[in-house]
Amino acid sequence: MISSLLVANRGEIARRIFRTCRELGIATVAVYSDPDADAPHVREADAAVRLPGSAPGDTYLRGELIVRAAHTAGADAVHPGYGFLSENAGFARAVLDAGLTWIGPPPEAVEAMGSKTRAKTLMAKAGVPLLEPVDPATATPDQLPLLVKAAAGGGGRGMRVVRELGHLQGELTAARAEASAAFGDGEVFVEPYVEDGRHIEVQVLADAHGTVWTLGERDCSVQRRHQKVIEETPAPGIGDELRRTLYESAREAARTIGYVGAGTVEFLVSGDGRPYFLEMNTRLQVEHPVTECVTGLDLVAWQIRVAEGARLPGEPAPPSGHAIEARLYAEDPTHDWQPRTGTVHRFAVRAADGIRVDSGIEDGSTVTAHYDPLLAKVIAHAPTRQQALRLLAHTLERARIHGPVTNRDLLVRVLRDPRFVDGGVTTAFLGQLPPTATDPGPVRLAALAAALCDAAGRSPFGGWRNVPSQPQSKRYRAAPNGEEHEVRYRLGREGLLAEGHPDVRLLTHTTDRAVFEVGGVRREFDVSVYGDRVYVDSALGAVALTALPRFPEPHTRTAPGSLIAPMPGTVVRVAEVAVGDRVAAGQPLVWLEAMKMEHQITAPASGTLSTLQAAVGRQVEVGTVLAVVTQEGTTE
Repeated sequence: MISSLLVANRGEIARRIFRTCRELGIATVAVYSDPDADAPHVREADAAVRLPGSAPGDTYLRGELIVRAAHTAGADAVHPGYGFLSENAGFARAVLDAGLTWIGPPPEAVEAMGSKTRAKTLMAKAGVPLLEPVDPATATPDQLPLLVKAAAGGGGRGMRVVRELGHLQGELTAARAEASAAFGDGEVFVEPYVEDGRHIEVQVLADAHGTVWTLGERDCSVQRRHQKVIEETPAPGIGDELRRTLYESAREAARTIGYVGAGTVEFLVSGDGRPYFLEMNTRLQVEHPVTECVTGLDLVAWQIRVAEGARLPGEPAPPSGHAIEARLYAEDPTHDWQPRTGTVHRFAVRAADGIRVDSGIEDGSTVTAHYDPLLAKVIAHAPTRQQALRLLAHTLERARIHGPVTNRDLLVRVLRDPRFVDGGVTTAFLGQLPPTATDPGPVRLAALAAALCDAAGRSPFGGWRNVPSQPQSKRYRAAPNGEEHEVRYRLGREGLLAEGHPDVRLLTHTTDRAVFEVGGVRREFDVSVYGDRVYVDSALGAVALTALPRFPEPHTRTAPGSLIAPMPGTVVRVAEVAVGDRVAAGQPLVWLEAMKMEHQITAPASGTLSTLQAAVGRQVEVGTVLAVVTQEGTTE
């Protein structure tokens, strides 16, 4: 029996595993990097061991340090969570060789699925349906579009879509470089790119005695940069015959490699309903909560029981209801999904029946550039899909999230999009969404509420002034679009007179709340202030504002044509160009890695590369000038 378990991970997955351990009576051990010294997962563990350093390569990816930490803290088992070393066969062997229990599949099974090319060879022999590989040396226009994929790793790294044959060699080179930097393995392969595909996966659970359960399928088609954003089970629009094929293929895949524990077999289902094996994730998936909701099973508890040698009893109970999960990321969908960092001042999701929240943060947590920008997973479980969708969208809208920009508004938009509500969207769905049209009405009301609450905090009379002829003014910049709003109002004996708001009547206001009657409808606005940042929450939506000074300070300007680092990160690649070379507008020049994603920094205009300060391995902060492109007719 396991008595003490170390989780070789951080954030929400570490907290989620600790929760099950407490229920089972198992002591918990955390490991932490220097930025995570005061993280929630560290404080929730019974013991914690420091991994000196900040970068994953110095901390959570150091298997020998984690094994040593387990011995130091007296743990007798290790759970890898997901990501980091969870699919590293060498780490699994090191844990076992150290006399510890490994909460995961046998190292040989991890190794068998560790390379997508080797995995496909095994699955072909087992009769699992596959996409035929394409030899890049003999590829023809008729085979387009093509997908270049890294053989190792995942998460969209080392993946390129090729729509013109002339671009194939360049994309192969780029994919190899990215895969080598991300996984230490530059092997890539090419296969047909299925435009109208759906990403469907099957959860499996196997014991060491030959029993393999299939615990339903999940639709994970809503993706950005080939990374999942929304997942649900059961998959809408999947017929009995296709479901049977998926389950049989998943069981065969697990049996072929002698799988033990929880794992996921992923498929691409084409528009005509044909499934193709993609890969097998030999670990617990990020989206496992939706399966737990409909099956009533605790997959982490079963991982532990199976590792202790338990048998799976007969067949699992049939699933009940529908569950859908939204991944809340600190990122800006309106700016190419760039990750965001900073302090999470407030994180509150209203408790409700059917809502589950797995988070790695709490009030006061700091989001750094070192790790994945996932803040939390919000999961809704209801008798029907429509009920689950409505409950999840409503919960996200009412959540109080004060801090870095998140993808919350996009998640709500997707959950309410008629095409998604109808079910069966493809992996191209997010890319087909038109630009968001922001309604200025709620933002202007939020700015008015913020200005009045600010005045209430500065005046003993609640902002009232006996000078009705002199309007008060306050300027704000709204996130994430940067649009500026000036609030001009008079607050006297006759009440509120606000420019641009003829139908607004002020009912009451304090330092943190304003209540208006807008066109005869009562509206409440809660206002929270952190320095110059103001967050306004209401039933009309959440608005983030930055208070602007009345007289802006002069600021230094960067040279025209500068390539600026949009986030803190590490330079992982620089284009083969030199100072004095001609470059074209939009040409990628520098690649930054931040929060487990790679970002292209492109030339802002055509011209001559006059400065190049980026170098591979360089750590940069937000606003760092990486290069300067001088346009014709201008001076640097």
